[in-house]
Amino acid sequence: MFKPVLNVTAAALLLAGLGGCAAVGPNYSRPVLDVPATITMPAATSSSATGSANSASVDLLTWWKAFQDPALDGLLAEAAANNQDLLLAAGRIAEARANADATNANRYPVVDGTASATRSGSSENTNLLPPGAKATSKDFRLALNAAYEIDFWGKFSRADEAARARLVSQQANRGVVLSGLYSTLAQNYFALRSYDAQMVLADSALKTRQDNLRLQQKRFSAGSIGTLELHQAEAEVAGTEVTRAQAEQQVATNEAAIALLAGRSPSAVAKPVIARGAPIETLYAHLPAPADLPADLLNRRPDIVAAEQSLIAANADVGQARANYFPSIRLTSGVGYESNRLSELINPASLLWNLGVGLTQPVFRAGAIGALVSGAEARKTQAHAQYVQSVQNAFRDVHDALTALSANDKVYAASNRRAAALRDTLRLATLRYNNGYSSYLEVLTAQRDLLQTQASVIDVQRAHLTAAVGLYRAVGGGWDKDAPVASN
Repeated sequence: MFKPVLNVTAAALLLAGLGGCAAVGPNYSRPVLDVPATITMPAATSSSATGSANSASVDLLTWWKAFQDPALDGLLAEAAANNQDLLLAAGRIAEARANADATNANRYPVVDGTASATRSGSSENTNLLPPGAKATSKDFRLALNAAYEIDFWGKFSRADEAARARLVSQQANRGVVLSGLYSTLAQNYFALRSYDAQMVLADSALKTRQDNLRLQQKRFSAGSIGTLELHQAEAEVAGTEVTRAQAEQQVATNEAAIALLAGRSPSAVAKPVIARGAPIETLYAHLPAPADLPADLLNRRPDIVAAEQSLIAANADVGQARANYFPSIRLTSGVGYESNRLSELINPASLLWNLGVGLTQPVFRAGAIGALVSGAEARKTQAHAQYVQSVQNAFRDVHDALTALSANDKVYAASNRRAAALRDTLRLATLRYNNGYSSYLEVLTAQRDLLQTQASVIDVQRAHLTAAVGLYRAVGGGWDKDAPVASN
């Protein structure tokens, strides 16, 4: 019964294998760009934390493990499981996979089963009804029909190539989201720990200022100092309270940001509870940063992978559009039974079958096919520009991150030297004031300068950690290990 259908299906598959070799349109080749072999971080001072870790081996897929902070690890794992942007990206991957499966199905024969039963009546008042024929009739039909368009010019194979590339692009886009999520959350966490440190510093400074104020109040009551010095001490306490309040606000803001990135519920975002791990100075001490990076490392950066896959898809679209210039060859086949009596439907005498082949050659389409080709080539030009821009942006991101790391090294070393000098300055200024050799303003100036410098050291630590995370993101760090790379 099914022999004609099986024969045409086998023939179609054989011709498909032959036709797949004749795909029209350009085959993809990666654009050749002028890129350096390695990217080197500018020389840093030997006293920096990074300088001692330059030779460390850094796993760019799990870079956050190097900070040895369980609280950070837990937050990143929570975000990877619950963040809505990642769920959105996963949905887009599922959609692209379904589109790729549907496109691939076009390369195979279509087989449909049909069954029908009809009863009809003809007018007896016309000359169309043969003499002696019944005015009513019945018809029962059971059949299998197959159809296949031979992909001789590669139209379907190019479409499949484009769909698979778009699937990989969506998978890479999830890597972009994941890398950005990890980087942003880690940077917010480092900011949170820096503001925690700022609060501790402000609390310590406030206690010192309050002790000084009480001492000045006693001296004022005893007539040893005037109103000016008393008000200066009061103003210094109030200024430190402002600094602490600002740090407290920043802590609350970063806690809410981290809760949101972690994908917590609205009530948990409104009242965030964020676990703390290592202090900012410990995180800074564990900061690893490779001194030399191979430029090929950027090929695994997810936005570059996504851009290249989009270029591959656009290139395949050009071939798919050009295939419309050529004739399409369609094979059809059908086999089944037809009878006017249901009891005689499955009977050798009721067997029917057909085999057919058709060819369609576009002759006049009013420029429609040319417009399709021009549109595909224009999209390819856009995809090429986006790919080149992605590579350019990647090298700039790496350059800026390495420059920031090097500069922060120098700022950190200089700030520590300044803090050490200001501690000694404050000690001497206090001695001079207590012995009547200088005014209280000299002490206040030394206190302010020291507090500002100590706060600056914390800010530099945070900025350095932020730049390090920026470097990992710039080279594709934080991307899911299961995501494909460009060579796939």
